[in-house]
Amino acid sequence: MATIAPRSDRGIWKKALVTVPALVVAGSLFAFVARSGFDNPWYAALKMPSFQPPGWVFGAVWTTLYTLMGLSLASLLNEPSSKQRTTALALFGVQMLLNLAWSPVFFSGHYIDAAFLIILAMDVLVTMTIVAAYKVRPLAGALLLPYLAWLCLATALNHETGRLNPGADAAPLGLTKG
Repeated sequence: MATIAPRSDRGIWKKALVTVPALVVAGSLFAFVARSGFDNPWYAALKMPSFQPPGWVFGAVWTTLYTLMGLSLASLLNEPSSKQRTTALALFGVQMLLNLAWSPVFFSGHYIDAAFLIILAMDVLVTMTIVAAYKVRPLAGALLLPYLAWLCLATALNHETGRLNPGADAAPLGLTKG
């Protein structure tokens, strides 16, 4: 009969002291460089969906989500190396790259439909990441659930912004037209 080593949380907070600020800073930096939000004249001029949260909500929510993502990542990194852990970390990395790409594509490039494709891919990858992370460490997967919930809202906002603003997309693909 195989013996299962007890889980050790020793070192998780040291990892979190790196992963949490790294994700918060990366997300904030990409958002700043992309001029995301209502400070962006192109975005401010668009018709907004009726369910659009106030502008201040985005900064508060994303800071919270990047913090939870950083804690999830730290808990994954704290687990012993395994194929499941490698899969969860790879999925986390790919969805994070898409996450960071979305703001420049949407806010700087004005590519509403391309951003919609990115966020749809994020929805799938984050779901896969949650499942993979849960298999390694249930808490790591659970910490990503608020992120997925927010992404669902963001996906709807992205689509509706395109639908409400025909002609605003720099390279329309016909995905969000009304």
